[in-house]
Amino acid sequence: MGISSPVETLSLRHRISRHAMQFLFGTPESGATIAGPLPASGIYRVLICRRTLTLGNTLLLTPLIREIEATYPGAEIDIVGGHAVAAEVFGVRRSVQTIYRLPAHPFPHLGQLLRVLRQMRRVNYDLVIDPCPRSQTGRLLLLLARGRFKVGFCSAAKSGPITHPVPVPSNPRHAGQLPVALLRSALERRERLPYPTLDIFVSDAERQRGLETLKHITSCLPDATKKHGVIGVFANATGPKVFDADWWDAFLTVLQAHKKGFALVEIVPLTGRSLLRSRYPAYFSNSIGKLSSVLSGMSLFISADCGVMHLACASGVPTVGIFSVSDPLEWGPYGLHDRAIDARSLSPERTALEVLAWCGTVVARGDARQQLQRDAESIGV
Repeated sequence: MGISSPVETLSLRHRISRHAMQFLFGTPESGATIAGPLPASGIYRVLICRRTLTLGNTLLLTPLIREIEATYPGAEIDIVGGHAVAAEVFGVRRSVQTIYRLPAHPFPHLGQLLRVLRQMRRVNYDLVIDPCPRSQTGRLLLLLARGRFKVGFCSAAKSGPITHPVPVPSNPRHAGQLPVALLRSALERRERLPYPTLDIFVSDAERQRGLETLKHITSCLPDATKKHGVIGVFANATGPKVFDADWWDAFLTVLQAHKKGFALVEIVPLTGRSLLRSRYPAYFSNSIGKLSSVLSGMSLFISADCGVMHLACASGVPTVGIFSVSDPLEWGPYGLHDRAIDARSLSPERTALEVLAWCGTVVARGDARQQLQRDAESIGV
């Protein structure tokens, strides 16, 4: 008998959880009490149910929070299921009042879990939102909460009657846009409005401190190397999403050849160890606020698919995410100045040229794609 892989084990757990939820609560359609569109006024207390275990998923809630703030000005927002960084990410927003943090492993900390749930259930909310199309935990939290209106996605992965079940749309697909689309569908809004982007609210003073920190970090470099600004690089990711040091060496060799007027700065991961062989000036901080201020002062940020990529996006720096496993359309950085590159079939050199072609520095004249091809041929990729 073979040993199950972690993916198979996780899939089995999800199936068992889904069937148990449907047995206890039924499907979203069963017992649904839709009373027309969600009201556009009279909503003052809002609860978001999203058990996030990563920095990235925490930041991907900021577009929904911005949408709630725009739709219900003056409303107060609570969040249940917050990651350890949630207080730093959401604490600067005046609309966010309480963050209920669930234990990462509930069964060994059952007492803490029950205390959090009791605190949550003391409040009668006007609106409760389960913003994830797949999470059973978010739906269970929504069902346990006291709320006049309950909004969530309606799919085979979801259970329990709610007042406003919304089918999962085919578009948008992005994990930061889907919760916004959910709320707009419940409101039955027809106008096509831009989606809010990620935003961690970096103040002007924090940006200035970030610029001063970068100036100090790069003080050892010649002025010509940094006359145009700083490019940040974060080489860490989880599991198969990570690129090794050799990959980054090849990538950065091409990048530096075309970006000689920019200083490269490595963002060091929480392990406290350089992943780029300590070849570049580096910055380390375990504070989300300090890190975002430094990121905000950069001209460009390049990263694999990870939470720090989303943090750079939320800090307002043009961000390139390099993907090797996840779907870039679902998890990539998005915004006017952001780009996701699917590098599954690209060499590191070719990936670097894709970055250069996108940011407009490969050519001074002519077609960028033609120049990209000429440069690729010149280095044999």
